[in-house]
Order: sequence, then structure tokens, then C-alpha cells
Amino acid sequence: MLKMKALAHLALWPLLAFTTFMALSPNPPHMPIDRMGDKFTHMTAFAVLTLVARIGYPNTSPWRVLERMALFGALIEVFQAIPELHRDCDWRDWGADMVATGTVLVIHGLVTRRLGISRR
Repeated sequence: MLKMKALAHLALWPLLAFTTFMALSPNPPHMPIDRMGDKFTHMTAFAVLTLVARIGYPNTSPWRVLERMALFGALIEVFQAIPELHRDCDWRDWGADMVATGTVLVIHGLVTRRLGISRR
């Protein structure tokens, strides 16, 4: 478990940087997941970020993770309102981010409790 925690701890920051780049780049590269739709892309990104955050920082409260993901998602939407970026600001994208984050937090909590995994 310690190796997975260390790997997740290191992976979170590049994942956050990649998500930020993809969200704020005027012409992001096309990804295979794009054909599934914008909301699916948002939910996938935030589900992965949340899971990696929970594994990498197990002592952090799920409420704190929710708070930080909410802030990150909201900031993405605010910055996407900058006209020069040629992106669309949509509060429903933030809602999709939060649905994915909340779902992963609940599932992670249930699984760790069921398996008796400690937060350390």
C-alpha cells in the first residue's frame, strides 16, 4: 500500500497540471475520450484526480478533498470565461466535476471501510 500511496502522491501534481493545460489551452490536443462528450471528459478527469488524491493523501479529510476539487473546478470555469482562451464557461461542467468527485469519495470511503484499510 505504501508504494501505491507514494506513486499517487507523485502522480497527482502532473495530473493536475495536465488537467489545467487541457482545460485552459485554446487548442487542446484531441483525445480519444473527446467523442464521449464534454461532461464525460470532465467527470473522468475529476474522478481520476479525486481517486489519486485519496490514495496519495489518505490522512486528508474527504471533505477537504471535496473542497479543493470544488475550488479547482470552479477556477477552471472562471478562467475559461477569458475571451482570449476561446473556451466555454459552463456551470454545468463544474456540476459534472462535483458529481464525479462526490461519487468517487463515497465509493472510496465504502471500499476502504469494507476492506478495513487504515488511513495511514
